[in-house]
Amino acid sequence: MSAWIRMIPDEDADAHLKATLDLARTPHGTVDNVMRVHSLRPNTMKGHVILYRACLHDDANTVPMWFQEVISSYVSTLNDCPYSYANHWANARHLIGDEARADAVEAALKANSPKDAFEGAELAALDYTEKLTRSPGTVIESDVAALKEAGWKDGEILEINQIVGYFNYANRLLNGLGVTTEGDVVGYYAEE
Repeated sequence: MSAWIRMIPDEDADAHLKATLDLARTPHGTVDNVMRVHSLRPNTMKGHVILYRACLHDDANTVPMWFQEVISSYVSTLNDCPYSYANHWANARHLIGDEARADAVEAALKANSPKDAFEGAELAALDYTEKLTRSPGTVIESDVAALKEAGWKDGEILEINQIVGYFNYANRLLNGLGVTTEGDVVGYYAEE
């Protein structure tokens, strides 16, 4: 566990925190530092885990999971958040399932040039991602209209918006408290 503030380990948790930690457990049975950093205020951990799962792991979402992870990775690149990038790029790479394609996508994201690896609807979504991350006050109706024109449905636009908003929140939480991946199992799809 690593952050600039104290994080309570499982063995020191009271009943309320234990229940919240159990809610936040990963498929690996661990609690990632992104959630554990809330241990001094379990109610924010509970809200965080519910929002995270709704944005990225809800069965009703229709944006392809690999592309959800690409959006997550791009926001984290734009915000220079190594914690989220490490986890979500590992997921994206796994879901892309093609090393050459994944290398090209990663290079494009790191160069802040998604047009080098994407076109059409995906590029429109990544352009929106960048604008909403870097200058949210300048987003206007025509930005959403461009997503519709590219083929995204309203519900998918909401999903994209929520992923971008969530990762801007999470990146600021992580960067602002010095949270690292020390002790975490990196990537939801990490092999055990």
